Amino acid sequence: MKRKLLSAVLLSAVALAGCGALAKTAAAEGSDIVIAAAGPMTGDLAVFGIQMRRGAQKAVADINAAGGVLGKQLRLEIGDDGCKRKRAPDVADDLVERGAVFVDGHFCSDASIPASSVYQAAHVLQITPSSSNPALTEDAASKGWKTLFRVCSRDDREGEFAGKWLSEHYRGKRVAIVYERSLYGPMLAIAMRSAMNAGGLSEVLYEGIGPGQRDYSGIVSKLKEANPDAVYFAGHHPEAALIVREMRAQGVQAALFGSDALETNEFATQAGAAADGVMFTRDGDLRDLPTARQVVAALRQEGYEPEGYTLYSYAAVQVWALAAAKAGSTDAAKVADALRSQPWDTVIGTLQFDAKGDPTRQNYVWYVFKNGGYGPAGM
Repeated sequence: MKRKLLSAVLLSAVALAGCGALAKTAAAEGSDIVIAAAGPMTGDLAVFGIQMRRGAQKAVADINAAGGVLGKQLRLEIGDDGCKRKRAPDVADDLVERGAVFVDGHFCSDASIPASSVYQAAHVLQITPSSSNPALTEDAASKGWKTLFRVCSRDDREGEFAGKWLSEHYRGKRVAIVYERSLYGPMLAIAMRSAMNAGGLSEVLYEGIGPGQRDYSGIVSKLKEANPDAVYFAGHHPEAALIVREMRAQGVQAALFGSDALETNEFATQAGAAADGVMFTRDGDLRDLPTARQVVAALRQEGYEPEGYTLYSYAAVQVWALAAAKAGSTDAAKVADALRSQPWDTVIGTLQFDAKGDPTRQNYVWYVFKNGGYGPAGM
C-alpha cells in the first residue's frame, strides 16, 4: 500500500573504494544524514532496482529542497544485492559501514530477510517498498524486533484476492498454478490456491519452476497436457515472459494471470505479442493518485516514467523522514515508535502501520497488457 509532498532532483549512486569510510566520518561529524536504498541494481531484475533508485533519489531531492530532516541534508547511498540472498548481508554490512541510519529496501524478500538481521543488530531502521513475503514481518515480530516495516502489501493478501477472483470467474473451468521456487513464489501460490479451493475450484496442475532458466518448454508441455483454461503464475516477469511465449508457441491458449511482479513494460518487451491479454494484480495505479500528481509530473519531465515500485520507494523515504521529524531523532527505535503512532500522508496516500510493521490498507485490482503496455482491466 494526503497532504504536502516533498518534490525535486536526485542524488548519486554507488560509492567508490574509500567513500564508505568518508560517508561514515561525515555522518559522525554531523554534516549530513546518510540513508540508503538497496535492491537489484544489476541482473535480471535490474528494472526494479532502477525504479527503487529513482524513487529514493527523487524523495531525497525533494526533502532536501524543503530543508532536509532535522535541519540537515540527506545523502543517499546505493547498495546492489542483485536480489541474491547470499549477497544481501554483505550489502547491508556495507551500507551500515557507510553510516546509513535508514535503508529503503531491499527489493526481494530473498534479500530483505537476511539483510534485516544486519540492520537489527546495527540499530538501522528498514522500510522495504516491495518485499511482500509475510515471513519478513511475522518473523521479526516474533523476535521482538520493532524497526522493520514495509509500504507494500503482503503475498498472502494478494494471493487471497487472486484466488477468490479466479474461483468466481473460472467456476467449473480448469485452472493451473505455476510458481517460482523462491521466497516469493511459494507463499503467493499457497495463498492463491487456498483461496481458490475455498471458493470451490480445484487446480488441475500445481508445479514449481527454477528461476533464472532460459528454457521452460518442460513446464509448458505439462500445461499443454493439463489443458487449462487459465494459468496463474506466481513469479517474476522474466520467467513469465518466457513461459507465455512458449505457451503460445506450443498452442496453449490459456489466459495467463500473475501478480504485481509483472508490473513493468519490460515484460511486454520480452514476451512480445504473447504479452497481450496477460493480467496481473496490483494495488491500484499509484500514478493516478492526486497525492502523486506532482512527483509523477516532475519525473516525467525528466524523461522517466514512474512505473512499478518507483512511488513505493519514494514513499518509504518520505514516511521515514516525516517520522524522524516527529521523533526529533534519527534513532531507529524512536522513529519506529513514531511510525506506529499515527497515519501518515504520503505520495501513495495515507499509510498506517500495524504492530508488525505492515500497512493496514490494500486495494487490489486487475491490470492487463495490450499493445506493449498495460492499463486497468476494468473488472
